[in-house]
Amino acid sequence: MTQIPTPILSELYEQMLLIRLFETEAEREYKAALIGGYCHLSSGQEAATVGTTHALESDDLLVTGYRCHGFALARGVPPEAVMAELFGRAGGCAHGRGGSMHLLDVGRGYYGGWGIVAGQLPIATGLALGLVRQKRQQMVLCELGDGAVNMGAWHESLNLAAVWNLPVVFLVINNEYGMGTSVGRASAVTDLHKRAAAYGMPSLRVDGDDLAAVLEASTKLMAGAREQRAPAVLELITYRYRGHSVADPGLAYRTPEEIAEHLRKDPLNRVRAELLAAGVADGELDELGAGAERAVARAVEWARADAAPEVGELAKGMYAPGSAAQFARMIAGAPYGERELVFAGGLGQ
Repeated sequence: MTQIPTPILSELYEQMLLIRLFETEAEREYKAALIGGYCHLSSGQEAATVGTTHALESDDLLVTGYRCHGFALARGVPPEAVMAELFGRAGGCAHGRGGSMHLLDVGRGYYGGWGIVAGQLPIATGLALGLVRQKRQQMVLCELGDGAVNMGAWHESLNLAAVWNLPVVFLVINNEYGMGTSVGRASAVTDLHKRAAAYGMPSLRVDGDDLAAVLEASTKLMAGAREQRAPAVLELITYRYRGHSVADPGLAYRTPEEIAEHLRKDPLNRVRAELLAAGVADGELDELGAGAERAVARAVEWARADAAPEVGELAKGMYAPGSAAQFARMIAGAPYGERELVFAGGLGQ
């Protein structure tokens, strides 16, 4: 296995720290009722998130499911913009319209954040088709959870990607549970990557908590997608330390012993041990952690001070330019000709 150079490993470790601390703070702010809607944390999956995202080139495209805070941060979306989006503020990366499950930064090639299970797979497949039509040598990384492989969109998307030789890698983050149902209870074949064989696709399955293994496998499959238009499936075995969402304690279907066993293999500790073995001082690593803490604190402060979106702007962008006549009755977003969007009881005014 190729060893990651120490300076790059240090940078990736810093990203992993930022994601872990960001998720911890997001849970705190959610429980303080400052974040609304749903909130799905990826604590424990940092090596899978950072390793795959690092393998992307700057002009590649990224599409994910709703457990997406870490992917946005790893792709370079500023922590302030991600936290503001969770708070539903105008300065959020989706202008306060998406929230936790629908992060977005098209300028960085990040096309969401999708809340419907497997709903992002046809989107990613379409983006890959667009790259082919435009003769652009780029690829699409489409992240999904293990629960999404039993949806119809999985089969439809993989079939089209194979038939049309589309440059897309389907990244299955197998954290062992789809909501509260284990993979073994939901899937007849638990080696999920083997499903790629039905479509003639190459596939790999690696330890998603091993940063070097993730990066090596990702780099290989992404290069095939870019250079040979070879779609592929990459399955990463990892674990989420928290429940399915912040509202889920995660203990009704998992034992404390199971969680503790996975905590002993924490990807953050594994990378820290590698850096120490490479000669990086404890103090340097502690300072990376302190820097990440400061970044998260700034993000929260910025999000709290940011303005809420204007109520009258909430429907902006819902209809394509030139379609005003067709949707004239629905301006500004209501079906019965209302000219103004308001919240009942004056909320948001």
